[in-house]
Amino acid sequence: MSGERTAVGGPAVGEGDVGEGAVGGAVAGSVGGVAADDFYGRLKAFEGRAAAVGGEGKDPVNEPMIRHWCEAMGDANPAYPAIAPSTMLQVWTMGGLSGHAAGSARSEAYDELLALLDGAGCTSVVATDCEQEYARPLRPGDRVTFDAVIESVSPRKTTKLGEGHFVTTRMDLRAGGELVGRHRFRILKYAPARRAPATKGARRPRPVINRDNAGFWAGVAEHRLLIQRCTGCGALRFPWLPGCGACGCQEWETVEASGAGTVFSYVVMHHPPFPAFDPPYVVGLIELAEGVRMISNITGVPCDEVHIGMPVELEFLRVDADLELPVFRGVVA
Repeated sequence: MSGERTAVGGPAVGEGDVGEGAVGGAVAGSVGGVAADDFYGRLKAFEGRAAAVGGEGKDPVNEPMIRHWCEAMGDANPAYPAIAPSTMLQVWTMGGLSGHAAGSARSEAYDELLALLDGAGCTSVVATDCEQEYARPLRPGDRVTFDAVIESVSPRKTTKLGEGHFVTTRMDLRAGGELVGRHRFRILKYAPARRAPATKGARRPRPVINRDNAGFWAGVAEHRLLIQRCTGCGALRFPWLPGCGACGCQEWETVEASGAGTVFSYVVMHHPPFPAFDPPYVVGLIELAEGVRMISNITGVPCDEVHIGMPVELEFLRVDADLELPVFRGVVA
């Protein structure tokens, strides 16, 4: 298949990061009285079977959704919304909260595979990564249809989350009968591992400082949050980059942020555990008063009180003797 190809990362759990093990963690293990080899054979038998049949996007490709996507992503490319960004490929296949109409999309075979894994104790699921290929751009008015196949089921793997199997599906998307893209999606169905206690005395990871962002960290050391401003077109940008994404100019100056902002989006981290981090904690996408956005922790308020639109104020957190970080304290009215 010709066209662009991109991999989209997910949580830090992938087939390359795990060890291969037997079912139940023992070489001669069994699942529900079935030998490990026999059980994996039953899983392998699902490879090549349909995962979705006759799926149809709920809505045609449309300009409002493209605009919403571009706004959320901060993508001002003038080619949109005359065409849809290629990375929106999966958007046009989603069923939403109500799902797809009965008799379409997800197959009985895929449900049977998940039920078999549930019965083996792999009752938890996490999406790990996806890979997309693009044959042609989608345009407003295109009606997207799709079919999917269970492409592969991995042997039993041991991950930090627990032991389980990676299931990869491949979806072919069409518009007017023409192949427009392909989407591979991988999940891990696993039996949760026991949560390890936090490592006492563990150090937070150090930021990678290079010639492109050294000025930012120099500002942090002085308790100043610095934003780049292109001297060619005046566009502000964050994170720091060697050139302007708007006009390509490589000359820039800095502007000190006021420290005021609002929560644009956020996630409360519970799992997986990381050394030196004590869950639950909030990671937020903060929209600064100057208009750029940055990722940081939200502090000073309980996790369940954080909400989109909450005002926040910059502060600097001394993590240890060698590390200080800009974070944002929630402002409760």
